[in-house]
Amino acid sequence: MSLKLYYHPLSSFCMKALIALYETGTPFEPQIVNLMDARERTDFIALWPIGKFPVLRDEAKGRTVPESSVIIEYLARHYPGVTRFIPADPDEAREMRLRDRVLDLYLHMPMQKVVTDKLRPEGKNDPFGVEEAREKIRTTLGILETDIAGKTWAMGDAFTMADCAAAPPLFYVDKIMPFRETHPLSAAYFDRLTARPSFARVLAEAEPYFKMFPG
Repeated sequence: MSLKLYYHPLSSFCMKALIALYETGTPFEPQIVNLMDARERTDFIALWPIGKFPVLRDEAKGRTVPESSVIIEYLARHYPGVTRFIPADPDEAREMRLRDRVLDLYLHMPMQKVVTDKLRPEGKNDPFGVEEAREKIRTTLGILETDIAGKTWAMGDAFTMADCAAAPPLFYVDKIMPFRETHPLSAAYFDRLTARPSFARVLAEAEPYFKMFPG
């Protein structure tokens, strides 16, 4: 099998890449990595020194592709499926990438800040940083609430990379900062995402690991 995905099912950025793989139906070999295992961590860092999930390895092309957005663009270019993640129109593609960046940087990353702070040793927490992250989440949810009005997906009728970016952080944000009452349009969008077969499959595969989530 040409493609291998190095990931962990609980990782939200890995979920983003998995959604794209399941949308395209591209065969791949899943390589779950336990970073707490010294040997597995060493092997993974040898593949990608930054040591962050996910990483796609294409043995047929001899390429190592890190970062979820780059992985999705790579799949769109080399392993396209029915779902077109990048709009053909350059201006629409730019708008889609903006949404992808906003969701990753201002929803995804702050969510991770709030969650990982719970894992810090006693006395090493960062309450100021966590409150900053929560405020950024609230701001981004407000942007999403306005932007998603009248749309099925982030870009309208077509499911794109921006939707792959939205689903995982919304799933975790709803656990740490429930938003259904305050942001009903975003909640309805999230319900559509969870009903999407690709994301439903990602969540089903991650379920055995949810007990590890500190939210």
